[in-house]
Amino acid sequence: MMTQAITMRRLTASVALVALLGACAGPVANRAFKEVASTTEQRIGQKPVWIKSEEDEVKVRKTIDELLAKPLSADDAVQVALLNNRRLQGNFSELGIGAADLTSSWRPENPGFSFARLRRGQEIEIERSIGIDALSLLVLPITASIESRRFERTKLNTATEVLSLAAQTKRAWYEAVAAEQTAKYVAQVRETAEVQAELARRMRSVGNWNTLDYVRERIFYADATARLARSRVMATAARERLGRLMGLWGNDMAYKLPDRLPTLPGSPRSVENIEAKAITERLDIQMAKADVSALQKSYGLTNATRFVNVLEVGFQRNSQSEAKDQTGYEVSFQVPLFDFGDAKATKAEQYYLQAVHRLADTAVNARSAAREAWLGYQTNYELAKHYQDEVIPLRQKASEEMVQRYNGMLISVFELLSDARDQIADVTSALEAQRDFWIADTDLTFVTIAPVEAGTPAGGNAVAAARAGGGH
Repeated sequence: MMTQAITMRRLTASVALVALLGACAGPVANRAFKEVASTTEQRIGQKPVWIKSEEDEVKVRKTIDELLAKPLSADDAVQVALLNNRRLQGNFSELGIGAADLTSSWRPENPGFSFARLRRGQEIEIERSIGIDALSLLVLPITASIESRRFERTKLNTATEVLSLAAQTKRAWYEAVAAEQTAKYVAQVRETAEVQAELARRMRSVGNWNTLDYVRERIFYADATARLARSRVMATAARERLGRLMGLWGNDMAYKLPDRLPTLPGSPRSVENIEAKAITERLDIQMAKADVSALQKSYGLTNATRFVNVLEVGFQRNSQSEAKDQTGYEVSFQVPLFDFGDAKATKAEQYYLQAVHRLADTAVNARSAAREAWLGYQTNYELAKHYQDEVIPLRQKASEEMVQRYNGMLISVFELLSDARDQIADVTSALEAQRDFWIADTDLTFVTIAPVEAGTPAGGNAVAAARAGGGH
C-alpha cells in the first residue's frame, strides 16, 4: 500500500509538472540566448545579437554601417563578426532546437484511443479503450532532468562558438593589418629598386659600372617586383579571411584598416595561475563536465528501467446491444524473455566511462594550451621588443653611417645599395615579430576561457551517445 501511494503521488506530480512546464520553447530559447550573451560579455566585453526579425536586421545593419564608416579596430572587427557572421547566427538556432527538446521532455507520449464496432446478426458489439504509457509519466522528472543538462551543454557550446569566432576574428585582424603594412613597405622597396635599376643602367651606359654590378641591381629589382606581387596576394588573402569572419560581401569589403599595427606595450602583462584559471573558467571543460553529469544520470535511468521497457495502463469500456456495458482496465508490458537489458546497461556504462576519460583529456589539453600560450606570449614579446629596441635602431644607425661614408666618397654606391637591401630583411622580420606578438596576446586572452580554434568541442559525441544509449 505504501508503494502504491508513493507511485500515485509521483504520477500526480508528473502530470502537474506537465501542465506547469509544458510551455512554448520560444521563451526558453530567448532566456538561454541572454545567458550566452551575458557569458561572452563577461569574458570579452562584447556580446552577440540573435537576428530573428526584420527589425533586428535593420538595427544590426545600422550598427555595422557605423563601424565600417571608419578604420576598423580589432574590437570593432570582433563586434561586426558577432553581429553579422551567418554561421554564428545559424548556431544560435541550436538554442531553439534544444529548447524544443527540453519542453518536449516534460510531455509524456500522447494517450492512445481505440474504437471497434462489431456486428453479429442483430447483435452489435462496441469496444472503446484509452491507454497511456504510465512509465513515461513515472520517469518524467528524471528524463526532463537529463534533457535539462543537455540543454545547459548546448548553451555552453554556443557560448564557445561565440568566443571562438571572436578569437579568430581578432587574430585575422592582426594578420590583415600586418599584411597590408608589409605590402606597403615592399611597394616602397620596389620603387627604390626601380630607381636604382635605372641608375645602374645609366651608369653602365657611360661606362662607370661593370656588367656584374649592373646585373645585381637588375636582379634586386626583379626580386622586389616578385616580393611585391606575393605581398599583395597575401594582403588580399588576409583581408578576405577577415571579411569572411565578419560576414561581409559586396561593397562592405571596401572596409578600411589602420595603417600599422598597435605599438608594443611597455612591459608584458602578468598572468598568475594560468593553468588553474584555465581549468576553472574554460567552457570546453564545463561542457565536458556537463556530459559526464548527464551520462551519469542517464546510466542510472537505464538501470532502473532495463527490465520493463514499456508499461501501459488503460481504461476499457465494452458494450453490446441488449447487454450491460463492460468496464475495467488492462495492463500490458513486455516480458524480458530474450532481452534482459544487460547490453543496454553495458553500453550506457561505457558511454559514461568514455565521457569521464574525455573530461580528463580536455583538462590535460587545457593545461598544456595555457602553458604553451604563456610561453608563446613571453617569447614573442621579447623577440618583438628586441627588434624594436635593438635591431632596427642599430640598422638605422648603420645606414646613417653608410650614407655619411658614401657622401665622403669612402664607399661605392654599390655598397650603399647593398646595405639598403640588408635593411629590408630586418624591417620585414620586425613587422612579423610585432604581428606574432599580438596574435600570441590574443591566444593568451582566450586560452583561459575557450578553445582558440573553432571545432567540435571535446565530448561532443558523448551527448549524442547519451541520446542513443540513455533513457527508456
